[in-house]
This record gives sequence, C-alpha cells and structure tokens, in this order.
Amino acid sequence: MTSAPSDPTLERHFKGHRETVTSVDLSCNMKQIATGSMDSSVMIWNMKPQMRAYRFDGHKDAVISVQFSPSGHLVASASRDKTVRLWVPSMKAESTAFRAHTGTVRSVNFSGDGQTLVTASDDKTIKVWTVHRQKFLFSLNQHINWVRCAKFSPDDRLIVSSSDDKTIKLWDKNSRECIHTFYEHAGYANYVDFHPSGTCIAAASTDNSVKVWDIRSHKMLQHYQVHSGVVNSLSFHPAGNFLITASSDSTMKILDLVEGKLLYTLHGHQGPVTCVAFSRTGEYFASGGSDEQVMVWKSNFDYAEGSERVRLQHKTTSSLQTLPASSTAHPSFNSHPSAHRSQTSEPSEHFNGQDSHAQSSSHSGSHSRATHSQTYRHLSTSTASTHQTQTRASPQVQTHSQASDGGVPPGLTSTLEHIIGQLDILTQTVSILEQRLTLTEDKLKECLENQMEIGQHLQRRDEA
Repeated sequence: MTSAPSDPTLERHFKGHRETVTSVDLSCNMKQIATGSMDSSVMIWNMKPQMRAYRFDGHKDAVISVQFSPSGHLVASASRDKTVRLWVPSMKAESTAFRAHTGTVRSVNFSGDGQTLVTASDDKTIKVWTVHRQKFLFSLNQHINWVRCAKFSPDDRLIVSSSDDKTIKLWDKNSRECIHTFYEHAGYANYVDFHPSGTCIAAASTDNSVKVWDIRSHKMLQHYQVHSGVVNSLSFHPAGNFLITASSDSTMKILDLVEGKLLYTLHGHQGPVTCVAFSRTGEYFASGGSDEQVMVWKSNFDYAEGSERVRLQHKTTSSLQTLPASSTAHPSFNSHPSAHRSQTSEPSEHFNGQDSHAQSSSHSGSHSRATHSQTYRHLSTSTASTHQTQTRASPQVQTHSQASDGGVPPGLTSTLEHIIGQLDILTQTVSILEQRLTLTEDKLKECLENQMEIGQHLQRRDEA
C-alpha cells in the first residue's frame, strides 16, 4: 500500500536572467533545465549544485519558447527575431539557426519521435520542419491573427494550435487539414496542450480560465475559474491525473482532474508566473516568472507514478455532492483513486541554511481550506555569474479541500440541483447548434467549391 503524498516542496531556485523568464522545460533525465527570457538568452541550468549554468547568446531579440528534444540532446528556441535555433546543451554552446517565419516565433515543439518541429508565429502561420537540416515540410494557414502556441499530439498524428483570433484549431498532420475549431468567446488561449492520453486538450486563457476539451466529441469536459489573472501556461502531469497552471495573479494552481477540483495554490514568484512545466516523470515541475527567477519544485505525487494514464470521460453531475469544488463545469474524468491530502507538511532538507517559512492561510466560506505551514531551505542559486541572490518571496503552499456535506442547507442543495439540470439542457442545446453550424459550414464550403469549378469551366470554354 502506497503512502499518501505530502505537499509540493520548493527544491531549488535559480537567478541569472536579466528580464522576464518566458519559457521553461526539464530534460528527460532531470539533469538540466532550459529557460528562455526576454533578455534574448537561453540558459541551461544544471541540477547538480556545484555545476555552473550555461548562458547561450545568439538570438537578437526576446526568446519566447524553449524545449528539450525527447532524447535531451538538443534544445530548440523560438524568438522574436523570427528565427528558431537548435542548441547542443553543453559548454560549447553550438547551435544552428534558421529563419522560420516572417514574424515573431511564439512557440516551438518537438514531435514525440524527435524528428520534426512545429512552430507558431505572429505571421498567422504554423509550420512543420525536419530537425535534421531544418527542412521546411508544410504550413497550416487558417488562423487570422497571431498564433500563440502549437503542439503535437502524443502519437504525432495531430497538431493543436491557439491564436489571438479566439480559436483553437485541431489539425490532421497527414492531410494537413483543420479537422475542428474550438471557439473562445471571452478571450484567447495563451497556451494549449494535449492530455497524455491524446484524447483531450487543455487551454490557458486570457479570460482567467482553464478549459479542458474532448477532441472526439468536441465537448468541454471541465472549466476552471480558479485564477484572478490571465492564465499564461499549463502542464499535464504525465500520468494524466493533474494539471498545473501559471497565472499573472502571481500563483500556480494544481488541479485534480479526476475529482475536477483545485488541490493546491502555490505562492513563490513575485509578479506574474509566466511558464510552468512538469518533468517527464512528473516527479518535479519548474516555473518561471517576471521576477526573473526559475523555481524547481518536487511534486510529491509518488503514488501516481507508474499508474495507468487517466482517460477522460464526459460525465454529468446530478447532485451537489459530486459538483467539482473549484470548477464551474459539471463533467469530470472517469473513476480513479482520489488523492488523500496529509494535514501536515514535512520540511525538506536542502544544502544551505537559508530558511524560508511558508505562511499559513485560512478562508471561511462554502469550501473549507486546510491550513498548512511549510519550511523550505533554499539551495544556493546557480547563476552564470558569481553573484548569488536570495529568493524574493517566501513560497507558500495552500491546500484546498471540500467542505463536509452537512454544511449545505437542503433548500440550497435542491436549488443548485435544479440549476445544474438546466445547465445540462443548455449544454445539449449548444452541442446540437454546434453540429448544425458545422453542417452549414460544410455545405457552404461545398457550394463555394462548386462555384469555383463552374467559373473555371466557363473560363476554359471562353478561352477555347
């Protein structure tokens, strides 16, 4: 029997960038961390305390996105200078650069086999390249505004993209066709990614929300309104149970996707948290922010390691007791052992003697929130220079749990059940309308194609 996990703990923090950290990724062996920054540099941080960080200067403008290749032998970086660079993450800082777009390159992502790259740009296009020799393969061109993010599916057969045109598009890599468009009405998605099962996507939106969509039924499975600021980034735990989000409200949130509720609120960065990523095993995650810091956290989800990946399932909530505590949507994932949260936090040992205590916080309301205090000892920072800087903020982990059923008046329960029933009807109605709209769009496309064929036929006849 596996023991219950403890709270996430801050393991290390790094200071070396001179401006906002825009992107972070962890190598497959957890020996290195790659970051990009508005200071135009890529940095490679080594997890061994005695090893120096590497600063790679090559880009002529801000670096917006970085990612390790699946093998960890390369790091790709995308920049406002319209280029993509491929770096060997060693002291020599060898790299090859290619002009990828005619606008800022917002996103770069390796395919699962490490053979191809997908890039997204302010020039409104998504492009696919070979890693070897950086040969251009094809572009996807249906977005009508900046493309913020593009990602391969786990099986490399699909690509998902998000744009300032308030759409998220799903593409078939082989046919190069857009197979579905999800519409964001209140804002646009800064970041989008596939669930490890490949059956769903999650989007981090400028309307402060996080949405999870089923790519087969095209239905929204979950909708979290847990941030008070723009959501800049997100990352799925590789087992599929958890999702971590980073927001301009200076917090990160860990969401339990099985229960459909908020588990933890993490405070550590001063100012917006701009990027976050789980390691390949899920044992760690890293974050970066406008405070120029990079933080590495131990997730402590030990019981989830090696477990089967969670597959998403559309469920309708029929009672208040199963309504997700921290999301506004009623569907949730299929059954999976829910995490039991320990009520005390164990201090984690680190190397130097800098103590930083997480502050306890409690809130009254319909959902009780257990208070935790956490002791952190910060590792000495690894920087490209000899200058060492202490953490500017004391990280704190706030745990969220559901209130007991007995605290809800029966009258309120029946009212909420009625509201949920009405929401179900609205959801079904919207789904039907979406299907009809899709059919109308298909018919319109068919009519336009027929009209073009007739026009071409008449033109050839006139020329004859």
